[in-house]
Amino acid sequence: MTSLLTDLRNVVPLRALAIPESYRLAELQATRLRERLGIETPAIPTKALLTIPRVRVTRISGVQVSGGTGWSKGTWVIVLNDHEPETRVRFTLAHEIHHAVDGHWRDSLYPPLFNLSTRQRSELVANHFAACLLMPRLWVKRLYCDEGIQDISRLARRFGVSTDAMRRRLESLGLIDKAPRCLVA
Repeated sequence: MTSLLTDLRNVVPLRALAIPESYRLAELQATRLRERLGIETPAIPTKALLTIPRVRVTRISGVQVSGGTGWSKGTWVIVLNDHEPETRVRFTLAHEIHHAVDGHWRDSLYPPLFNLSTRQRSELVANHFAACLLMPRLWVKRLYCDEGIQDISRLARRFGVSTDAMRRRLESLGLIDKAPRCLVA
């Protein structure tokens, strides 16, 4: 049986990805990770995300960023800012897991495109992966449409995410209109 990270990597061809393709594959990887971890309902336990082989997670204080990922002695090391709210830490952890999944192939997968650098593209895909992992499309639609839970705060609590993350996910799924960027009087 392949390792979990290898299984997730095998979903992606080792070549430059188009933007829509990278988002579709990130969602597929998120689905596969939930399946491999045996998670079938929200909210995904943070503890389950800490069991991924060859990934070590450390929470530290006094850092200026939410998180980071690096390779050290055969292990992906994820550092999380311990002073952030737990909902933010969960999203950051999911985001950083995707960087570990991409591994050393980031530059090949996300070459600069249009006005986006490799790093910017990688960050956008990692955010999408995190949203798909923590707030799966089918689960969100089931609760929002079928069960009629349309209060963003209530949904956010159910998925263990911030209201901002939940709002963005609902917008990306077309379930609510995007908030205006600025109001003109």
